[in-house]
Formats: sequence, structure tokens, C-alpha cells
Amino acid sequence: MEIISEVLAQFKGRYGTELGIVVQSGPEERQKWFLAAILYGARISGQLAARTYRVFAARGIYTPQAILAQGWDNLVTLLDEGGYARYDFKTATKLLKVMGALQEEYEGSLERLHEVSRDFEDLNQRLQALAPGIGPATANIFLRELRGVWFKATPPLSSLAQQAGEHLKLLDPGLTPQEALEVLENHWRVQPVPGYDCADLEAALVHLGLTLRHRQAEMTRGGGPGT
Repeated sequence: MEIISEVLAQFKGRYGTELGIVVQSGPEERQKWFLAAILYGARISGQLAARTYRVFAARGIYTPQAILAQGWDNLVTLLDEGGYARYDFKTATKLLKVMGALQEEYEGSLERLHEVSRDFEDLNQRLQALAPGIGPATANIFLRELRGVWFKATPPLSSLAQQAGEHLKLLDPGLTPQEALEVLENHWRVQPVPGYDCADLEAALVHLGLTLRHRQAEMTRGGGPGT
């Protein structure tokens, strides 16, 4: 199905890959993605979240120990440097709580958190229980990129990806997120794209979904269709 190749050529796949993060390669990379997912989870632009992640990564500050060692004031400074000023105080507090809980409850290891989780629902709940502010959206951002990497990382298809899939005629309207995911995975099994996996396709569809949402918002503001 050429449309799958085309959407991957345009949007490239996993968000983590754009940041130089390869979640398939080991626990350290997954810890980096966890920090990035927390930053992406706020209501700011993806560009600012990515820039802020790079500020942390350039200094090697992504593990629970390294983040906790910064303290609140230094975290606020780093967040401001990345352009995260609107949410700097709240996010600094959240990072300290999340990483403190990860350190105390799971020996500072996301792999340990995954290991002790019974299934996807338990994994999802444990992630969200780390601290206030790690809600369903942030957990989905994190876990969808680990699809096929952690065997318990099996979130339903995100609404943005589903909308984009419908736009491309890959998915029929009216499917549940789980049904939509199964259809998408079947498309992938029939015609995979070398160098990618199904999680890359989902991420590319999220990219497209955001593009479509922004386009619709611009048309609405301009008095065009959709108003």
C-alpha cells in the first residue's frame, strides 16, 4: 500500500528518532524518551518540547538521579532555556515528583516498572501513579513508541492517529481504538516498509493528525470551511 510508504517518507516515524533516541536499543534510551514524553505531554508546541529535551540531553540530565540532583531552581532554569517558560514551575515540580517516585518505588528503573506490571492496564496505571500530571495523554505518548519493544506496551490507537488513518482511507470510520489498531497492524503485516515498524507508522499518523488539526484551526480562524 503506497500510502503507508508515503506517510512514512513525509513524517519519518517515531518522535524519539527525531531527537536521536532509539528506544529499541536499551534502557538508557527509554529513560531519555520518558523525559521527552513528559515534556511533550504539556500543552505547548512539539518544537518547544523537543528544544527543551535537547537542553537536558546536552547536559546528560535525563536519569532520575541526574534530575533529582538539579533541584527545583536549576530545573526551572533549564526549562526556561528550552522555551518552556509557561509551564516551568509546574513542570519542575512534576519532574522532581516523578523521578523521586521512580527512584523510591522502582529503584530508578523504568525497566523494573515494566517488569513488575501485570499487563498493559497495570503498566499504564503505574506510570500515571508516579505523580500528578502524568495523565493518560503523557502515558500514551510514552507507551505508543514502545509498542513492539516492551511486550506490555499495548496502548489503544491514539485518536490523532485514528483520525489520520481515516483521512487516508486506511481505516473505516466508527471503529473502536482497539479495532482501528488491529486494522492498522494488519495493513502493516501485509506490506511493511523496510527500516520501520508499526509504531513508526502510528507516530507518522499522529504527526499527520496534528497537521490536519492545525490546518482545520487555521481555516476556522480565517472564516473558511469548518466555521
